[in-house]
Amino acid sequence: MTRKITGLRQLGQETKVPGSPEEAVLERVPNPHADTAYVARFTAPEFTCLCPVTGQPDFAHFVIDYAPGAWLLESKSFKLFLASFRNASAFHEDATLTIGKQIVDLIEPSWLRIGGYWYPRGG
Repeated sequence: MTRKITGLRQLGQETKVPGSPEEAVLERVPNPHADTAYVARFTAPEFTCLCPVTGQPDFAHFVIDYAPGAWLLESKSFKLFLASFRNASAFHEDATLTIGKQIVDLIEPSWLRIGGYWYPRGG
């Protein structure tokens, strides 16, 4: 079944990567199976941000699992949100929790688990 979804600013549009996480806009779409308990997963194996001490890039692989309620995370906006961290300074834990909290605030899942698997490097 195809449903028309309105109110989205990025899906189906040519959209540039936001310059910072503060400029990024996460979007949500209605869950067509809100009456069913299930888990949705996003993986993001190429996340980067900058070390706030050295300015060098830090790399991570994120795995995000959530049990949706009324809303789903719109994937294009999520991809752009993650890309907006490329020039932002953040410690590993801060970046991981900022991402998780933004998702929870937007879609209000029954539960969410975010794994940030950071790659060590010398600085």
